[in-house]
Amino acid sequence: MSFFQRLAAETAAERTALLATPQIRDGLAGRISLATYVAYLTEAYHHVKHTVPLMLEARARMDADHAPFVAALDEYIAEETGHEAWILNDIRACGADPALARDGQPSPQTQAMVDEAYRVIREVNPMGFFGMVLVLEGTSVSLATQGAEAVRESLGLPHAAFSYLTSHGALDQSHMAFFQGLMEQVTRPADQQAIIDTARSIFRLFADLFRAIPHEGSLAHAV
Repeated sequence: MSFFQRLAAETAAERTALLATPQIRDGLAGRISLATYVAYLTEAYHHVKHTVPLMLEARARMDADHAPFVAALDEYIAEETGHEAWILNDIRACGADPALARDGQPSPQTQAMVDEAYRVIREVNPMGFFGMVLVLEGTSVSLATQGAEAVRESLGLPHAAFSYLTSHGALDQSHMAFFQGLMEQVTRPADQQAIIDTARSIFRLFADLFRAIPHEGSLAHAV
C-alpha cells in the first residue's frame, strides 16, 4: 500500500462523517437556503484567509531534507494567494454585505480548526499541514462538482455568486493529482504519521465548522 492509499484508508471514517453532516449533505443536493450559503461563505472566508499564512509558516519550518515539499508549498502559495477576495465577491453577488464577513469574527468552530493547524505546524511537525490540504481540497472538489450548480439553480443565483467554489473545484481536481504524487514522496514515518493525525483532526474540526452553520434542514427548505 502506498502512503497516499494508507492516508486515504486511515482517514476514511472521518471523511465519511464530514460528508454526512446535514449542511454538506443538503448542500450537495441544492437543499440549502440563501442564508445558509452566505453563512458558509463567511466561515470559508475566515479560514481561507489563513491558507497562505499557514503555508508560509509551514514552509519556513521545513529543513533542507524537505526540499520537494517546500517547492510544492511555493506552488500552492502562488495559486492560493488572494482567494479570500473571491469569497467576498461571491457574498456580494448573493446580495449580502461582504464587509460583515470581512470585519466579523469566525465561529468558535472555525477558529478551532485554524488554531489546530497553526499548533501542528508550530508544535508538532510542519509536514502535518499536508493533512489539512487533503481535507480542504478533497472536500472542495465534492462541493464544487456536485453542490455549486445544484445550489445555484435552487436559489436562482448568478454564476458570479459561485466563483470560489467553481474555480476551486477545477483547481483542486488538478491539485489532488499533484497531491497524490507528492504524498508518494513522504517516506519518513514521523512525517507520515503527522499528516495522518492532522487529516483526521481537521476532518473532525471541519465537520464541526459545518454543523455550526445555521441551517433549517431539508424538510423546512422544501416547504
